Amino acid sequence: MHSGDVATRNPEAKSVAGAQPVDAVSLAIIEQLQEDGRRPYAAIGKAVGLSEAAVRQRVQKLLDQGVMQIVAVTDPLTVGLRRQAMIGINVEGDLDPVADALTAMDEVEYVVVTAGSFDLLIEIVCEDDDHLLETINKRVRTLPGVRSTESFVYLKLRKQTYTWGTR
Repeated sequence: MHSGDVATRNPEAKSVAGAQPVDAVSLAIIEQLQEDGRRPYAAIGKAVGLSEAAVRQRVQKLLDQGVMQIVAVTDPLTVGLRRQAMIGINVEGDLDPVADALTAMDEVEYVVVTAGSFDLLIEIVCEDDDHLLETINKRVRTLPGVRSTESFVYLKLRKQTYTWGTR
C-alpha cells in the first residue's frame, strides 16, 4: 500500500450536499491519485488534459464533497496490530445506538448495517489475541441490544484494494 492512498465512494451515487455525479475527468484524477496519492497536480494535469490549477480545484471539490479522502494507509502488522477479525452481530431492537457505540471504539475500523444473517458487520484491528478477546467479550458483547456475535479471525490477508471507485 502507498502512503497517500485514495479511498473513493461509488461515483454514481450523489455525494454529500446533493452534488452531481463524478464526471470522467474527475474519475481520471482519482485514478491518478489512487496510483500515487502524492503525485503532483502538474503531472496529473498532463495525464488528464487539465492545468495544474484546474486539477487542484477539482481535487479540493472532490474532498469537500466527501467523494474521496487522501490518507496514509498502513499495514496493521507493521505498526504492531497483529490480529484482525470481522465480527457479525445480531441486535435486538434499534440498530443505531449499537452502531454508534461500535463506531466510537478505536479498535473498530469498519461498521456496516447489513441485510441477511447479521444486522451489523464490523472489522476489528487489535494488538494480539488477548486484546481481541477483551474487545469482543468486554466491550462488544456487553453493549445494550447486542444479542449475539460471530467472529471471523483473519489468518492471512490476500487482497486489499482501494481502487474500486473508478472501475
